[in-house]
Amino acid sequence: MKEVGVEALLRRAVSLLDGTLRTAAEYTLGLAQGTRDWAASSRRSEAASVYRVSVERFRKDHEVMVLGQVAERVIQLVTVRAAEETEKTRAPAEGGEPPTFTHRIVRVFVQGREVALTVHMHPVDLLRNVDVLVSPANVHLAMPEAYKSSIPASLRRGASVRSVTGEVLHDPVHDELREWAARHGTSRLPVVPGTVVATGVGALADQGIRRIYHAAIAVPRAGTNNYDVLPADITRAVSRTFALLAEESSGSTPPLRSVCFPLLGSGRGGLPYHISLRAVWAAIEAELALGATCDVHFVVRTAEAAALLERLPTGIRPERGPTTTG
Repeated sequence: MKEVGVEALLRRAVSLLDGTLRTAAEYTLGLAQGTRDWAASSRRSEAASVYRVSVERFRKDHEVMVLGQVAERVIQLVTVRAAEETEKTRAPAEGGEPPTFTHRIVRVFVQGREVALTVHMHPVDLLRNVDVLVSPANVHLAMPEAYKSSIPASLRRGASVRSVTGEVLHDPVHDELREWAARHGTSRLPVVPGTVVATGVGALADQGIRRIYHAAIAVPRAGTNNYDVLPADITRAVSRTFALLAEESSGSTPPLRSVCFPLLGSGRGGLPYHISLRAVWAAIEAELALGATCDVHFVVRTAEAAALLERLPTGIRPERGPTTTG
């Protein structure tokens, strides 16, 4: 890649950052106007002043975080470009089906600033390097058996610590939810819909996942295996997710900066994709409008759901949209 191409890529990656993070990255990499020929020590000193810390503190802590965020954006941009080029050259699959993707960036504008959303189209247990993963839960915080196919079942399975023969030695997510219910006196009572409970991730830490936020949105329907899910409870849970993210981030090293949402309620909850997305996006857009700078991801399983997310830049206003497939 030519030098000019590398600089263009870095500038594009840095442009996706916000606030002090973006300013510090521009000084660190010599992208700020007039800093190209500065000595590295001078650029570091200016970047440290952005965070009002000493140069040594910046070098050991903030600089690592800044460069890590730039690297993540570079990887995103390169991955998306490679996927787009692959789609251009691939012939349609047998039967005329168009090619699919596993990761894509969707750019939306919120309050005049561009925000990049990452869309993953694959099973949730394949997710990598996202700080917080949001999982739907029922109001009893009862996890499904690990052999089932739902998102919480997949996460329970992925988080389990197993022996070399596959025997479950530790079921950490299930156990943490039980401990939380016992501490809060809800072991025999449902929590209020919209409640969000944070747990560790067990073996999923090996994939770069740091926290699971369990969004209690599903109310069991008496006498059936079905659930009732209200869009208002989804929006409330997503808002609570951002509040909890801010609370936990202040005490985390490095801070929690990325969060991934499924289309809550569109599985066993039975909501059409467009209803779920509207409820989730209402809270996300409100947080971004208030200046939230965390990286927002979505994980979906179907092309229909992914296509709906790609329509976000033009608004999600259809009265009808793709529905669940099962």
